[in-house]
Amino acid sequence: RFPSAHILRKIAKPLGFQEEALLVHSGYLSPPSASEGNSQPQDIWGGLDPYVARVLSQEPVELQRMVVAILTIFKSIAQK
Repeated sequence: RFPSAHILRKIAKPLGFQEEALLVHSGYLSPPSASEGNSQPQDIWGGLDPYVARVLSQEPVELQRMVVAILTIFKSIAQK
């Protein structure tokens, strides 16, 4: 796997990420279970759900931008 877990540990703090959360997101660690006292998904992207990030990251950039545009339209409609 690239980058290695060692490199991820070194860059986590300078990038403003929690080391464990970055390792979980990269697939080196399993997400903590609710029984471990953390029922919320790891938050390393400022509130972006890891599942959403994983699904969108598998789509082309054009589709990702369309999804954001659709979300913006929905939010605009909801405010009216």
